[in-house]
Amino acid sequence: MSQPIIIDTDPGQDDAIALLLAAASPELELLGITAVAGNVPLALTARNARLVMELAGRRDVPVCAGADTPLNGVPLVTAEHVHGDNGLNGVELPEPTLPLDPRHAVDFIVQTLREREAGTVTLCPLGPLTNIALALRQAPDIAPRIKRIVLMGGGFFEGGNITPAAEFNIYVDPQAAHEVFTSGVPITMAPLDVTHEALTTAARIARIRALGSRVGTAVAAWMEFFERYDEEKYGQDGGPLHDPCVIAWLLAPALFTGRDCNVRIETHSELTRGMTVIDWWAVTGLPANAHVLRHVDADGFFALLTERLARL
Repeated sequence: MSQPIIIDTDPGQDDAIALLLAAASPELELLGITAVAGNVPLALTARNARLVMELAGRRDVPVCAGADTPLNGVPLVTAEHVHGDNGLNGVELPEPTLPLDPRHAVDFIVQTLREREAGTVTLCPLGPLTNIALALRQAPDIAPRIKRIVLMGGGFFEGGNITPAAEFNIYVDPQAAHEVFTSGVPITMAPLDVTHEALTTAARIARIRALGSRVGTAVAAWMEFFERYDEEKYGQDGGPLHDPCVIAWLLAPALFTGRDCNVRIETHSELTRGMTVIDWWAVTGLPANAHVLRHVDADGFFALLTERLARL
């Protein structure tokens, strides 16, 4: 039986590839996509999510627009320097004709969790956690109905990628992250520590381009655009493919290793705002509130991704 999921996202090339991986995987029932402001503003993330669903041939999946600013009036920080001016630079695709679902993303999340059997729906946030926190604020009754939240965000051994201490998704809306991590919902967290092992090397991109399909060509071009920033930054062959790790963990958790940890979010400090304080060595004695992924079998990960993209 397929696993029902909602993907909350701010596409982004790596978000787009995660959406394609989910769309190509029959083990997952993609109930809907909710867009949030993050990598680029909301108008673009909502556009990009629809564009990717059309590329995947999945016009059946509703796409809802959500929060356009972080909680508590915090100014939105975006990442055009990484993703380009529209978030999906690297390949030219036609404007989407798939209409936005009229429901607000938060209302869609709440409605879906209330309608579905409790403990069956997994939330997959790939961007800032604003929509998820707003849903939990609006409807506290949904927390015990969520099977699990599997998210990309944070970092520990790798530090941050937007500041020395903070990963982008958490930094954009640390208050939302704090509310999600203290919600009591089971969490699996894919931080930079694991995503920095999933590198888009030239050989891996070549195998995806060799699929010869519209999807394979687009994904290869996205990877090449997206990786240029990290190749220059880290001096390596390839950039980390962050968000598809979330979907890959749902499909093949044996590719990953990690441990249960207490994770707290710094919301106030000017120096370390958005830092995920991960108690990897259990020194605080605080109860674990997240399963933190640490390593991935990168060859297995890219084999899975390539095989699924070939289906589209």
